[in-house]
Amino acid sequence: MQQYHRPALLDEVIEFLNPQPGQIFVDCTLGGAGHTKAILSRIIPGGCVIGIDRDQDSINQAQRELENFKENVILVRRDFADLDAILEELSIESVNGVLMDLGVSSHQLDEPERGFSFQSPAPLDMRMDRSQPETAAGLVNRLSEKELADLIYIHSDERWSRRIARAIVRAREKSPITTTTELAEIVASAVPGGRREKIHPATRTFQALRIAVNREMEALDKALEAAARALAIGGRMCVISYHSLEDRKVKQFFVAGSGRCQCPPELPVCICGRKQFLKVLTRRPVVPGDEEIEANPRARSAKLRCAEKVGLRDREGKE
Repeated sequence: MQQYHRPALLDEVIEFLNPQPGQIFVDCTLGGAGHTKAILSRIIPGGCVIGIDRDQDSINQAQRELENFKENVILVRRDFADLDAILEELSIESVNGVLMDLGVSSHQLDEPERGFSFQSPAPLDMRMDRSQPETAAGLVNRLSEKELADLIYIHSDERWSRRIARAIVRAREKSPITTTTELAEIVASAVPGGRREKIHPATRTFQALRIAVNREMEALDKALEAAARALAIGGRMCVISYHSLEDRKVKQFFVAGSGRCQCPPELPVCICGRKQFLKVLTRRPVVPGDEEIEANPRARSAKLRCAEKVGLRDREGKE
């Protein structure tokens, strides 16, 4: 039987989070519950994990996977951007650790009807929360050429974004674009020499659409701030990213939290007012070794960054 989702960098995450009996953790991206299960096995007796995911399939799988831990886990179907509200509703003032394993999960990629992959024909969907109205097909068939080009470039650094957007608009003038393979073929035809690249020429466009449909960057901003507020002093935050946009955002948040002055070097005194509330534990991102990549090829692009809370962070996100 195929594993629902193999957690990336599991040993490294556990080492950095260092869960102990009686502690409280939040897994902001529950997925197949692999990370959560490993944390739970170390915090019993008395500990608790709040597992968050906006995908009902993930919640259902986690309920089955964590049946033996049901007294020590709280499963919440919400966007992790709502972390502040979730903890407030649960009357939890602080936690000992927060984990975010970003991006699309293996089971979502492996289910063609979800529309995350173009390996086989499927509806152009890409919603992590299938109750939300906006789909990738909606964006592809509704946005103007400029809006499409900007979306693709901003969320994937795709150098051919304008050519791709133009090709999409021309194709949809004949008939709406409704399937993953149809869109992938349109993108491939617009990218010069794209068929000779190591990755499929549509990979970056699909990434950009997925990020836009699920508002992933906006959610990450809110979740990072909420996690910094929720952590107890000495608590730790671990974030696994899978592409440069996510990793850059996490790195910048950690750098800002470390209190490093961001003023231009020509200024005689600091005016940015940065104060430290995080201690960065990973000077460089931790990446999977060859053995893990061989066992789980989808982990090859994973980058783990971790930080420890050393100062207060108020409700407005200011030091």
